[in-house]
Amino acid sequence: MAQIFDRGLVLALKVGTLVSLVVFVTLIFVWRWSTDDPHAMHAPPQQPLPFSHQHHVRDDGIDCRYCHRAVEESSFAGIPSTQVCMSCHSQLFRDVDLFAPLHASYQSNTRLKWTRVNDLPDFVFFNHSAHVTHGVPCKECHGRIDQMPLTARVRSLDMQWCLSCHRDPTPHLVAADQVFDMKAHAPAKPSEREALRMHYGILGSQSLTECSTCHR
Repeated sequence: MAQIFDRGLVLALKVGTLVSLVVFVTLIFVWRWSTDDPHAMHAPPQQPLPFSHQHHVRDDGIDCRYCHRAVEESSFAGIPSTQVCMSCHSQLFRDVDLFAPLHASYQSNTRLKWTRVNDLPDFVFFNHSAHVTHGVPCKECHGRIDQMPLTARVRSLDMQWCLSCHRDPTPHLVAADQVFDMKAHAPAKPSEREALRMHYGILGSQSLTECSTCHR
């Protein structure tokens, strides 16, 4: 039987297939890399100031909402402005060289360029207010921020991690007055956990795991 394709064409098809496969795999890796958080877990990124949540939260007892004022009302918790920082530091550590960037920011009326530690891809919609007003404490996503001299990401924040909670949020819920408490824990009894879910009016897992919940 006569050969339909000559050897040159067969070779070209093989090479073309191999090149296409390499390009496809490369694109997958590039896409995966681009959607990863740019900062490794437990590795604090470079910041304009070595801000310590441990000092402010644990030592000074400052409530999360003093700096992150939009957390209960907005999808974005809010990065504190220089004016918020200066409400204390106009008097405290005024002559310490470490705080020179803060004072320069205040004098020039320009914002400090903080680096977001927990940064999700653009195609993911996350609403802070929806979580904290429904009993999800800060430490569930941010970890024990009160024990961090420098802030680092401590959760993967990947899709499977989020879904594990959306499928069954009850082990992660606390009473409303404990949401901003770094030592808060969910009730031990399943009945109490379910009572909290009912109290907050949290929908069932089918609704919480629909694509449109996080991808809009």
